[in-house]
Amino acid sequence: MSTPDQTAPAPTAGFDDEAVLLIGHGSRREKSNEQVRELAAALESRLGIPVDAAFLELAEPAIDEAFAQLAAVTSQVTVVHCSLFAASHVKNDVPLAIEQARAEHELEINNGAHLGVHPAILDLLDDRAAAVETDLGVDRANDDVAIVVCGRGSSDPDANGDVHKLARLLYEGREFDRVEASFIGVTEPTLEESLHGLSKHRPDAVVVLPYMLGDGVLTQRVRDWTAEFDADYPYVDALAGDPLGTDSRLLDVFADRWQEARTESVKMSCDTCKYKVDLEGYEEDVGGARAMLRALAHQEAHADRDDIDEEPDSHDAPEKHVTVCTNQTCAKMGSPAVLERLRQEVRDSEHCDARITRSSCLGRCGDGPMVAVYPDGIWYGDVEADDAERIVGDHLDRDRIVSDLVDQTL
Repeated sequence: MSTPDQTAPAPTAGFDDEAVLLIGHGSRREKSNEQVRELAAALESRLGIPVDAAFLELAEPAIDEAFAQLAAVTSQVTVVHCSLFAASHVKNDVPLAIEQARAEHELEINNGAHLGVHPAILDLLDDRAAAVETDLGVDRANDDVAIVVCGRGSSDPDANGDVHKLARLLYEGREFDRVEASFIGVTEPTLEESLHGLSKHRPDAVVVLPYMLGDGVLTQRVRDWTAEFDADYPYVDALAGDPLGTDSRLLDVFADRWQEARTESVKMSCDTCKYKVDLEGYEEDVGGARAMLRALAHQEAHADRDDIDEEPDSHDAPEKHVTVCTNQTCAKMGSPAVLERLRQEVRDSEHCDARITRSSCLGRCGDGPMVAVYPDGIWYGDVEADDAERIVGDHLDRDRIVSDLVDQTL
């Protein structure tokens, strides 16, 4: 692991031949976006090569725009994620953007892993806890101090499991009375549930650590819920700490993830990935197409919400999202021509609100070229370039399914 005062590793390529793209989620709060840009600038100083920032949504530049800018000045880009854990953004959205960039630009792109569970992050959380202990006037060596590591919460069990792993590793070897994992929402236990459960153990103090990068709406929600608990239970002192922010130890993690990506040694939790294996309760998520359908449904749900304070990460989703399989078999059958024709038809349409993207294998090899339309869940098979006009004019513009091309429906 790198250390803050370690000399920056020397890149194997020249300054003009390699760059890093640091990808953050994006926020309507510009302060959070500036934190990502600040981390990018610090990482550039650490690595000695250009580091640009890009965002999944809500901030600029978008990922495709950033790749287009880098393609003009470099031949190799390594993607480093600001995502704390591997959920849908890391497993679906960013890989899809990378595949699109590979198709559109002459770039060698290395995709790194999420921040994940890392010793530097454990040290950082330990220091965050110590700062709160000082504010509360307690000492873990002499007082019963309980820690709650509060993550955002995800529909991905692998990501949620890593929050529990992080909490356990923070407990091991330290003198905390107990360390528990909780979440703001989506999954359980919620922070409110964890706090009320801890009250039964009557610790001297409860320290809540927001496991988030930026200091935004969700971090404030953690502080508010902790303050309410502190008021409701006068026999327990409770206080929330600061998020990870731009602490220099994050650069240690970014540097390690960068090195892993460029040396093809990225390790992901494939054995517990709901998109690759049948996990109880998540069976219908297996396979890239179904994963994409759920991701788009998530985007549509966010786009319908108007309360920015309640949902700071709401999306602006297209009405339709069309994916064209460009895996080897479909590509040989003409899917690249289908992709380009669909894009042209959408550009020429006056009413069509659709995004056309490539996808990896949809699992229907031999029946292609395959075209999937979401959120409708309609798959077209054996599509030819000349069919693009009907798919756009009838289905995307008028919601009339092109029945003779339907392969299956989800």
